[in-house]
Amino acid sequence: QVQLVESGGGLVQDGGSLRLSCVASGSMLRINSMGWYRQAPGKKRELVATKISGGSPYYADSVKGRFVISREDDKNTVYLQMNSLKPEDTAVYYCNAEVRTTTWQTLDSWGQGTQVTVSS
Repeated sequence: QVQLVESGGGLVQDGGSLRLSCVASGSMLRINSMGWYRQAPGKKRELVATKISGGSPYYADSVKGRFVISREDDKNTVYLQMNSLKPEDTAVYYCNAEVRTTTWQTLDSWGQGTQVTVSS
């Protein structure tokens, strides 16, 4: 089993910043990719940013130039630095990881979600 635990959400004013963190733990051989999704009320879950091991990060167009994803592989941790936040960034943010386990399975794992609210 693989567990993802997020932290860092909260309430911030328009134009403010927040940093989300997500730590993966469990029976892991390798984390292939880690990233962030979000889901606003009444909308589908959407990809925000992702980073494959050894690869370049990917960002949704809506967050390019404002958000930065980074990883600390030795800590099995991914971060999302969110700057110049807008009310439309309000959503529950979910950490996602594709993990190769010690039993040679490839699992797509999710965190429990953390609320980000941007007030206007």
